[in-house]
Amino acid sequence: MSSTMDSDPLLALRHAIKTKSPITYVANSEPTASLLAASHIVLSPTISLPKSTTTRYSKPGTSASSPSDFFTLEAVYLAWLLRDAPVAEYMKQARDNGLAVGFVSVTERKSIVEWLEGKVHDLKRIVSLAAESTTPPGTPTHPGAATIPLITPKRAAHAADTTTTPSKRRYVADQQDVEVVKRIKQNEVELRDRNTILRGTKTNNFSALRATYSEKLKKLKETKPGAASVPAPTAGPPMQSRKAKNLYPIIMISSSPTALITMHNVKRFLQESLFESSSAARERAAAAGNSRAEDVIHIDRRRVPPSSSSQPPSTPRGDIQRYFVVDSTDALQKFGADAWERVVCVMTTGQAWQFRPYRWSEPRALFHHVKGVYVSWANDPPNTKIKDWNVTELKIDPHRRHIDKSVVAHFWQLIDDWTITNKPWLIKS
Repeated sequence: MSSTMDSDPLLALRHAIKTKSPITYVANSEPTASLLAASHIVLSPTISLPKSTTTRYSKPGTSASSPSDFFTLEAVYLAWLLRDAPVAEYMKQARDNGLAVGFVSVTERKSIVEWLEGKVHDLKRIVSLAAESTTPPGTPTHPGAATIPLITPKRAAHAADTTTTPSKRRYVADQQDVEVVKRIKQNEVELRDRNTILRGTKTNNFSALRATYSEKLKKLKETKPGAASVPAPTAGPPMQSRKAKNLYPIIMISSSPTALITMHNVKRFLQESLFESSSAARERAAAAGNSRAEDVIHIDRRRVPPSSSSQPPSTPRGDIQRYFVVDSTDALQKFGADAWERVVCVMTTGQAWQFRPYRWSEPRALFHHVKGVYVSWANDPPNTKIKDWNVTELKIDPHRRHIDKSVVAHFWQLIDDWTITNKPWLIKS
């Protein structure tokens, strides 16, 4: 039994797996960790076989009459090594190890793995040995099993010596094998997965498209924000008689130094979609020579119209809409006696004293005439004071700055929806 195991690659591999012996690889008599680079598979201290050695495990749909009808030692070992790998990963690893064809199929993998691990004692497509049977005594022979003589490397060399001299051991390929290989290559199908299929075979050149739009993008960047004139409204409240330059919407924020949004960081937050703490923004401004924040700040944003998806590619994304931001009624008075008609939003910290100098000092009345937004940290507990104020909560994450863009986009969507419904004359058409 031991001599048969030493000479038969399949039995030697099965014994190594069942005894949990370490299986290593050798390339040019040197150990290697790569199966692809290896030339031999070491199954035990005394057994080292070429990985291309033919086993007795026949391929499905073959007559089992030629060496090409059997799986190699590498293919059988790789099926066991990747026994738990998903289908796509198993096929990828087989290709990466040089087995584009000739690997054990996924449907056959389970049966050969169970035989190698000793869970089953008989496998139909494993051809039995003529010289010595490996079937345990008393086990009936499988009716479909064929029998081939045991071919060892020594016997193969001896067979070659019968036709050539000892000094000339040149391999001569069998013509029938050559024809079989040709037919296999003609019918070879390259295995593809979801990664390789997306690469395609045609090289696409988008230089013409880039040249077409480069000039348009250049002109778009050179357009000064707010340079376009605002058309005078044709109907509406008393604001229709004022000049277009005075029709910009106004946003009021809290003057509290503990507020998340102050005059120091509001421009960067609403215009650049990046939140910066008020203290950090104040220090940055002081380093630039600006010790005091402005009492009136303008915000320019490109408002995307609802029908932008149906416009041709040459149509700009939307008009530049200008907003003014103030944090006190003193600054608001600079816009005239009817400035409250242009206030579209009040951002609050939940403190009622903020509204005392306002036109509507009671929160319920105030947020009936303007859009209320309560700004807080995302991890703050709910504020019970604002539950009856008709305000929308705007939560800012303390650490993840990459979500600021979605928070600001949500804010502008709230402002656009409210303004279009309640004060449409303030929106650029």
